[in-house]
Amino acid sequence: MTSFSPAPQRPIGVFDSGMGGLSVLGELRRALPHQDFVYLADTAHVPYGSRTEAEVRTLTTACTDWLRQQGCAGAVIACNTASAFSLDFLRARYGHTFPIVGLVPALKPAVAATQSGTVAVLATPVTLRGALLEEVIQQFAVPAGVRVLRLSHPDLVPLVEVGEADSPRMRAALREALAPAAAAEADQLVLGCTHFPFLASSIRAEFGNTFALLDSGAAVARRTVQVLGSVVSDVSGEVRYFATGNPAEVASVMAALLGHTVKVEHAELNQLIQESVAR
Repeated sequence: MTSFSPAPQRPIGVFDSGMGGLSVLGELRRALPHQDFVYLADTAHVPYGSRTEAEVRTLTTACTDWLRQQGCAGAVIACNTASAFSLDFLRARYGHTFPIVGLVPALKPAVAATQSGTVAVLATPVTLRGALLEEVIQQFAVPAGVRVLRLSHPDLVPLVEVGEADSPRMRAALREALAPAAAAEADQLVLGCTHFPFLASSIRAEFGNTFALLDSGAAVARRTVQVLGSVVSDVSGEVRYFATGNPAEVASVMAALLGHTVKVEHAELNQLIQESVAR
């Protein structure tokens, strides 16, 4: 793909179904400290992980169209579920005029690192049944003879969304979700949802060093630099935060996850969703 260097005044768009993409945004800001970003949290429709493929594609298209309308140079789909079912569609829709960077579960490094021959992927149900994960398993795990466990729990994403990434309820959900991986002696745990890096301390508290934790954030940041270039400036980049749900509620949870307060503005997607459905 041809590298595209945005003008300094053009931000890069980042979106997720909710707060999880903040983990990717952190990696992006480290890789591109002078770049401006627009972050969109589609909290009115979170979680995506229990929706149908058609619903995920409709919402993802609306979010991406909204970011383009804000003047973004391209978009990072900081949601594993959205990437699993919409990445190829969006790239075909926009072509090179609006570059799209998506997520692939970090299974390749997990397969390379495992000593036990068993790795686990913790993700949403939609991601786990998607073709993208299956392609990665067939490409890397199967030839290496590595067993891949697919794990999910319905409470994980909703608990992060209400600021309970390290609560007793989260710890209980993680014990339930990850017990099969520990029993199978998996030594690598792929965090296949951008919400899940925020669970690292809770996972460590429950399972110690049983698993090495891997996510795609740093790899996505490197790919974004390759695709969208970098801004050369002496000024630190800024982020504007938007949510389709209640901005005050979102700002409170974001502050807990980020460790500092942020201003969150409202984004309206209803018209774009209707247009996406009508296509």
